[in-house]
Amino acid sequence: MNRVLRHCLMLSLPVAASVASPFLCLQTGGATAVVTNPISATSSFVHGLLSSPQGGFLYDQYGRVVILHGVNAVYKRPPYELFVDPGKPWNFTSTDAAAIAGLGFNIVRLGIIWAGIEPGTLPANDPAICTPGTPSDPHQWNQVVADQYLSRVQQTVDQLARYHIYTLLDMHEDVYSTGFRGEGAPDWAVCTNGLPIKTLPGRWSNNYASPSLNAAVRNFWSNDVVGDIQGEYDRAWAAVASTFSNDPWVVGYDPINEPFTTTLDRVTPEDLDVRLECFYTGSAAPGHLLDSTKTIACPQTVPAQGVIPTILAADPHHLIFREPTIFTSGGAPNYVGAMDYPNLVLNFHDYCSYRSGVTGNPYNLSACVAQEESTFIRRSSEAPLVATPAEPLGLPLFMSEFGATQSSALLQHLTSVADQSLIGWTYWSWKYYDDPTGSSAEALASPSGQLHPIANALSQPFPEAVAGSLTLIDYDAPSGSFYLNFLSNPKVPAPTLISIPSKKYPHGYCARTSAGRLRSVGGAVEVTNPPTIQTVEITVIPGRCPSH
Repeated sequence: MNRVLRHCLMLSLPVAASVASPFLCLQTGGATAVVTNPISATSSFVHGLLSSPQGGFLYDQYGRVVILHGVNAVYKRPPYELFVDPGKPWNFTSTDAAAIAGLGFNIVRLGIIWAGIEPGTLPANDPAICTPGTPSDPHQWNQVVADQYLSRVQQTVDQLARYHIYTLLDMHEDVYSTGFRGEGAPDWAVCTNGLPIKTLPGRWSNNYASPSLNAAVRNFWSNDVVGDIQGEYDRAWAAVASTFSNDPWVVGYDPINEPFTTTLDRVTPEDLDVRLECFYTGSAAPGHLLDSTKTIACPQTVPAQGVIPTILAADPHHLIFREPTIFTSGGAPNYVGAMDYPNLVLNFHDYCSYRSGVTGNPYNLSACVAQEESTFIRRSSEAPLVATPAEPLGLPLFMSEFGATQSSALLQHLTSVADQSLIGWTYWSWKYYDDPTGSSAEALASPSGQLHPIANALSQPFPEAVAGSLTLIDYDAPSGSFYLNFLSNPKVPAPTLISIPSKKYPHGYCARTSAGRLRSVGGAVEVTNPPTIQTVEITVIPGRCPSH
């Protein structure tokens, strides 16, 4: 039998944690194993550009499989962004970043909004934009305004980076624009075919049934007005991608949040999935739907180069987190097929229909659990079907929205399913910023930064980086025990890194590995890679290591 070396030592205080655990027990198998004192080792943390060279998983520069856990943060009213601005409701400070890092999170899906980047000067339904005809430059772009907006986004990205937190830039929209009690498109990009812009009473989501809203959205997807609405949206993305093309703390781009319309249906060539794929690829290089081998016929008014090749032209380095339609978040199938571009991630949302629109809490927990798990299984089954030469194993999955609830039971179930599927996530949402299309009950933290009880369900150990082929992630919430299995790859020079939120183990924890060497690295456990290919089993349990 291998001799086991056991050692207990005091934890150093992580940069973003407020309470240190009183002890940490590290145990490792192997005759030559050693345990070092806890030190700050920034090089161990996941940093730099991520990629998906084979599909299936995200990888860092060392070839480690990377898992991301985090939150959404979006300010949906003017100035349409979060940044340091004391006394303002959109103020996002180092205290926010530190608290997010203290939960063990390593990513924020940060909202950016088209109306902030390109507000323009013309009103809705202006003939200079909304007259049917060949799309051309609407002359609404102002480079100075765009640069000012993106410089403030850069400040927030930099602030998160100081706490080893990646940013996923999300061009957010709900209900298309402010005129429909939502956010997203600037006023000048609203063309309702002469219908008056009226909001419907009741909850904000009732406006999805507005005839004027659906006319505006249809004009966006068809892009058949002289203002070239879709082309200008792409221009905004080109500016974003150019700004962040060399930023190592931007994980990638989410081109459009929850694309929708209720006027296109699946029995006609105007199906939303067709229009969405044309929006992604452009009319010059259309693909085909997931359930068909027939090439899509895109409207010729759609830009020849879609939003994905537009982003790649400005920034070939970062990942693009493409979303299916809004209807898939409740379990509907996705029909958007493979697109022959590199660096793609299949990004999806998972919400339950059996819950309160105000509190987010389920009316029927078992029904919610079943629906959300079914959605997860469906997305997982679709990921291999969108394989491309650049990603032959299919696309890696990422759940960029879920939750919007104070139900810890529901969150524990879905995060457990994500662990079983070996994918990462971002919870909706960090704080309630007077959200026009949400509820205060969705937030993880209060406006003052006080964490709600659901934080305990979301803050959990997870493998930030794995030096080999990942096979098992298992966190047992009732006991607080964490298990990780992987097949080591000796060619990977960097260690496996497990995020350990200090508040999760107020009385300390015991970490063990079957191979490699363990050490504490401020808020994480690091395991060096063994010199041969072998199965590595790592466990973390609360309290001191058992004596036997």
